[in-house]
Amino acid sequence: MSLYLHGMGHFHSEVEITNQFLEDLDIGTSDQWITERVGIRSRRTVMPLDYIKETRNLNPAGAFEAALYTHADTGKRAAEMAAARAGINISDIGMVIAGSSAPSTLSPSDASTIANALELEVPAFDINSACTSLSVAVYMLSLMRDEVLPDYVLLVTPESLTQTVSYNDRSSAVIWGDCTTASILSTKHPSRIKVEGTFLDSSPAGWDKVNVPRFGHFNQEGRTVQMFAIKKTIRCFKKLRNEFETPERPLHFIGHQANLLMLQSVCEHCKIDDAHHHFNVIDYGNTASAGAASVVSQKWDEFQPGDDVAVIGVGSGLSWSSYLLRYSEGS
Repeated sequence: MSLYLHGMGHFHSEVEITNQFLEDLDIGTSDQWITERVGIRSRRTVMPLDYIKETRNLNPAGAFEAALYTHADTGKRAAEMAAARAGINISDIGMVIAGSSAPSTLSPSDASTIANALELEVPAFDINSACTSLSVAVYMLSLMRDEVLPDYVLLVTPESLTQTVSYNDRSSAVIWGDCTTASILSTKHPSRIKVEGTFLDSSPAGWDKVNVPRFGHFNQEGRTVQMFAIKKTIRCFKKLRNEFETPERPLHFIGHQANLLMLQSVCEHCKIDDAHHHFNVIDYGNTASAGAASVVSQKWDEFQPGDDVAVIGVGSGLSWSSYLLRYSEGS
């Protein structure tokens, strides 16, 4: 069975958390401190800046009440962009799958609320694999029987992790940004982008290294997780390179947008030059499962026939996954 990507969309809130904003919170950080450690200049949030200033988001439950956008709102916007790029109607979508590191509700699923916002009456369910949720969904689709799938499947990654951050905690506050992406895939209709080499693995022994508690703030073992991310990203990239790279097809790299220094370490180890490394973490921060996909979406018209793009994710669980986007002539 073949799997094709037809369209992608993304949505970033207009509310920007700059390094200067974080410095003004007086939590022991500065623009220099942030850029030297994570290489991030800015990030977006679904919360009003005044709310963050006044509350430091010490009560995460209040953040959902204060939010300017729900996951249904952001998912709808991203899906509409993806459908327009795919050249299909929203009504052509026959299934909605969502994945988020911090869903809006425990029940119902984000996929259900997004499908309702799109006025779709189709199967809708969530996959929760934190920052690897999108690539896990892609992996799952690649294993399914073609005859059980509809013509088009919508995958959505609504991420609003700033709602889980304590803005007294500089280590978390400097990292996270919010973004939602949408991807439209099909096993029945070819497109100019074929999905190849899907891969997934995990080490549940490390489940406690990254956490978003039900009634608490995001926390992680920073250095441990970063070393894990670098190691697994290198392995995934080398696996895809060994399987797919040829002299006539340059291999591009889009990694999990955790932080710039992590990505630079991978590029140095794998000898990936600047022209083949694509990222947006500098301007949008770590947007969890939406990060790598948002880079693909922002560069939707830039990749050309003959390009191969390695997309790699790592996340809590601990999990790591990857797939290759192979661009060719076609609609």
